Amino acid sequence: MKNLKKQDPKIYNAVVGEIKRQQNEIVLIASENYSSEASLEAMGTPLSNKYSEGYPGKRYYAGNKFIDIIEQEAIDRAKKIFKAEHANVQPHSGSQANQAAYLAVINPGDRVLGMSLDQGGHLTHGSPVNASGKLYKFFSYGVDKKTETFNYDEIEKIAKKVKPKLIVCGATAYPRRIDFKRFRQIADKCGAYLMADVAHIAGLVVAGVHPHPFPYCDIVTTTTHKTLRGPRAGMIMCKTKDRLDSKGKFTLAQKIDKAVFPGLQGGPLDNMIAAKAIIFKEAMSPSFKTYQKQIVKNAAAMAKQLKKEGFRIVSGGTDNHLILFDVSNFAASSRNVQDTLEKVGIHTNRNAVPFDKKPPFDPSGMRIGTAAITTRGFKEKESIRVAELIALAIKNLDNKKVLKEVSAEVNKLCKKFPIYKNLKY
Repeated sequence: MKNLKKQDPKIYNAVVGEIKRQQNEIVLIASENYSSEASLEAMGTPLSNKYSEGYPGKRYYAGNKFIDIIEQEAIDRAKKIFKAEHANVQPHSGSQANQAAYLAVINPGDRVLGMSLDQGGHLTHGSPVNASGKLYKFFSYGVDKKTETFNYDEIEKIAKKVKPKLIVCGATAYPRRIDFKRFRQIADKCGAYLMADVAHIAGLVVAGVHPHPFPYCDIVTTTTHKTLRGPRAGMIMCKTKDRLDSKGKFTLAQKIDKAVFPGLQGGPLDNMIAAKAIIFKEAMSPSFKTYQKQIVKNAAAMAKQLKKEGFRIVSGGTDNHLILFDVSNFAASSRNVQDTLEKVGIHTNRNAVPFDKKPPFDPSGMRIGTAAITTRGFKEKESIRVAELIALAIKNLDNKKVLKEVSAEVNKLCKKFPIYKNLKY
């Protein structure tokens, strides 16, 4: 980064500071991961200079010969790893992918059924503060109060009552497997489209570690970071046959493409699409499957240890990469827990637990995920130790000596398992 260093030292120093933070501290935020050096290189290329409105072979501007090669390769690879009939790799984010999916199959004011935000759903699944909740008439399903998992019979009752045009399954804080087949049965009884937001579990799905949304779902949206371990961006996949279009004017794939461009976006980010193509290829390797299996093993080990430490684990455990646990028995404020853990070099996020009685800005729980630490090379042994360090810090929020010891051990773990070994700055 010699040019950046010379031209803008202030920004250069901040970038270097962030690189060092990532290198020297433990990331347990379930929505974060480390993209490969090859994908980072693609993101930093002059591909970002190009405008390429349209799709491969059908652009509005000249000069897209090489961009077409890159995007078509990304599309083909996405379809292959997700067993999808159609893929659109242009969405800038998972949120925009969701908005494009809605735009493609429903109209403002239509009824939609999605997971409640306060029980694990995402803002784009109908939160009143989000465009999804403002444009469409969203109704919510949640989890069973006793098991803190989906009660599919209850979801079916809600769906039959609501009669939605679209059902959204998927979550941002749900630690258990999702039964897409059962959701399909519910959607069929309502005559609804079924959309899966697999942003958190995409890598697990690709590796066969989590049940697959296809062929049960009509539309599948995802981010390309998180467990997929790529650039911060989005993607939409779908079936090519439009099951509910009686006129047969457009296929579902055509509706999706039109919704992304020109419906919501102008020119795609070609450097990011190149990075997506790279990580899709990485996802085809045997090592990727091994990595995803280890993510799940690490999460299970951490959940078990946190339970031993006295924390209540939401739903009793985890089937995927994330753990939701209640800290209210040990701390008055989850916000204080998050801030203290950050000070010792462990990055997490406070999160509501199902049926939480505390406010959203200072809820009862914490959400952690194992995708990033598994990328570093952590196995069960290290994951258990991290859980022990978390517990030690939470139980000693005001003990500077203990917190200093925790910080020192975090630093040792990070040095033992470095990231971006070839990155020079």
